[in-house]
Amino acid sequence: MLDVRRWRVSREWLTKLSREPAVVQMLRSTAAATVAYVIALHLSPEKAPLTAPLTALLVVQVTLYATLTNGVRRVNSVVAGVLVAIAFSLLVGLTWWSLALVILASLAVGHLVRVDEYVPEVAISAMLVLGVTSVGDTAWARVLETLIGAVVGLGCNLLLAPPVWVDEAGESIEGLARRVRQLMLSMGEEAAGRTPVERATARLYEARRLDHDIVEVDAALRQAEDSLRLNPRVREGLLHRVVLRTGLDTLEICTVVLRVIARTLTDLAKERDPDPLFAPQIGAAVEQLLSEVADAVVSFAVLVTAHVSENAESAEERLAAELRQAAATRDKLAQLLLEEVQRDARQWQLHGAVLTEVNRMLDEMDTEHRSRRLLEELDRVSSEQRERMPRLTRLQETVRVGRNRLASVRRPR
Repeated sequence: MLDVRRWRVSREWLTKLSREPAVVQMLRSTAAATVAYVIALHLSPEKAPLTAPLTALLVVQVTLYATLTNGVRRVNSVVAGVLVAIAFSLLVGLTWWSLALVILASLAVGHLVRVDEYVPEVAISAMLVLGVTSVGDTAWARVLETLIGAVVGLGCNLLLAPPVWVDEAGESIEGLARRVRQLMLSMGEEAAGRTPVERATARLYEARRLDHDIVEVDAALRQAEDSLRLNPRVREGLLHRVVLRTGLDTLEICTVVLRVIARTLTDLAKERDPDPLFAPQIGAAVEQLLSEVADAVVSFAVLVTAHVSENAESAEERLAAELRQAAATRDKLAQLLLEEVQRDARQWQLHGAVLTEVNRMLDEMDTEHRSRRLLEELDRVSSEQRERMPRLTRLQETVRVGRNRLASVRRPR
């Protein structure tokens, strides 16, 4: 019984590991390098044709989208670097001064062959190959190995679909939403009582630091977008990209609004020190409102990252319910603040600013607003794609029509 349990745990662990994009990428790189080495053993006169697997390893790091758009430049940079290294190895070998000359020559060649952003890769490839290339009369063998590695690397990217980084981007988006939620909860708890100016200022700095988190999430999302483009494993790549991108845009707006709220509460703390920010009943309503909006932010992130339609539907229903509850609490708080202003008009503009900023967050996360935003972005991206790549667009439409016809034929009547 214990052995069966251990076997089940091991199988689940292996299944989970096989779905990790980093593991898939490592396996693709290893397979490409190995295949290139095996082919080079049969075609190259060298006993250890390491240039072929090295070139394949460099080329296979590209995503499928980058292979079809920038792959030629990258392969050119690798080939140019390898040829420079071969030439220097035949003449002088590897020394400190020859290494300096290799780097200088590689950078110059990179500009000559116009590989654009891959100019440094020419020098990197040359240095790596120079370390495994010995002096001799086998220059053409090295060129052959380079071509073998480049072809195998490109073939691996075309035949074996690269990993999709959507889950990692989704985790980053949800992590950002949870950090926003935690900060809003802290601000709400402090708004319900006496808040020293130093503590309110600290919350303002925390809200400003969310900008750094957005930069990291944006980098993860860019990687996911590249992995979705032209990937045969993804049927609705454009939709996934637009959903994630618009979702991050909304969260970014929410963080900006949260920073404004934090600044408003800081100014209010300075004006009312040492008194509490709000009256007890108003402070409790502010705490409840920020808590409900914070929960809605997390539900919005879950909705953005939901892949299955059923999960997306339930997430949307939960978000709609939380937004309705937050709107009711907002109306209650507005009435309390109106009564407070009628009694004491001091800092009325700061009180109104809190309501205004909360309204903006609720409006950004509104499901109807998001649906319109998605449709507009889909139309814009589709139009740009048709104008930029008309032939590819026609090919995709032809493939889509053929797939729909095949599905209709196979569908039981």
